[in-house]
Amino acid sequence: MNITLRQLRAFVAIAEYKSFTKTADELHLTQSSLSGIIKELEKNLGVQLFDRTTRQLHLSGAGERLLPYAFRVLGELRLLGNELDDLKDFDQGKVRLAASQQLAASAMPGLIHQFRQAHPNIPVTLLDCSIEEVISRVQSLEADIGIGPERVLTQDVAASALFSADFCLVVPPCHAFADRPWVAWDDIDEPVTTLRGNFTQTLIDELPKEISHRLFRPDYQVNFLSTALGMTQKGFGLSIAMPYAKNWVDQHGLVMIPLASPIISRRFMLYTHKRRSATPAITAFMTFIHTHANSWSVNAPASHG
Repeated sequence: MNITLRQLRAFVAIAEYKSFTKTADELHLTQSSLSGIIKELEKNLGVQLFDRTTRQLHLSGAGERLLPYAFRVLGELRLLGNELDDLKDFDQGKVRLAASQQLAASAMPGLIHQFRQAHPNIPVTLLDCSIEEVISRVQSLEADIGIGPERVLTQDVAASALFSADFCLVVPPCHAFADRPWVAWDDIDEPVTTLRGNFTQTLIDELPKEISHRLFRPDYQVNFLSTALGMTQKGFGLSIAMPYAKNWVDQHGLVMIPLASPIISRRFMLYTHKRRSATPAITAFMTFIHTHANSWSVNAPASHG
């Protein structure tokens, strides 16, 4: 069996993108070259890896079984490469940080700036991505550290609690709620713009049904917090955000107020690879972020929860 790294990378990429065209673009290959690489791999393995139709491409049964092994081989090579890089650059070091989009756009720039002032010789690369990608970036060793909401872990990823934050309401400065120290969910009597996916599902699961049915409408769901804040700024309903986005809320000229009755929280985790050795640079950054993360937890008064 004569398998090359080029073939494995092509196999994994096609499984990810589910398209020869997109994979060829990403790998800077022609479609015919990519097709030849996969055919050669299938010939070497003696199995068909993909089921192809005129419209769809998906893994075959054999491809499904072999894909985790391909991931593992490529992951081990990345691990070897990272360890070699760290040995060559041990004194200076570097940190690659994957963070969910909201955190990356709001809290992370300030944190990285503070860290660089304390450790000017340690560069930090910020990889902003979807929440679902944070763990996969750590698992694939594209990132040394990941920060995002609590999720089910994959086999190679470890997690430690970083901070917990309560949901907050965002309103225009002229709104009747703007001067309140906190707002009860049941007091809200207008549509609320929320984010699609787990962000809103957490609220739906924990709020009484009569409140969630009244507040959350499909036509007021968007993909990004920046869109929600823009809609609130223009008078299209209120928004929900986490405390770490306060600077972003302020930039839109809006007001953030803690929500209570009930208080609904979300845990955020620091993700690392179980078999990735923590360099002095990575250790310094993890220590720093654990020290500063509490500033992102702004809680509603417990007596009203």
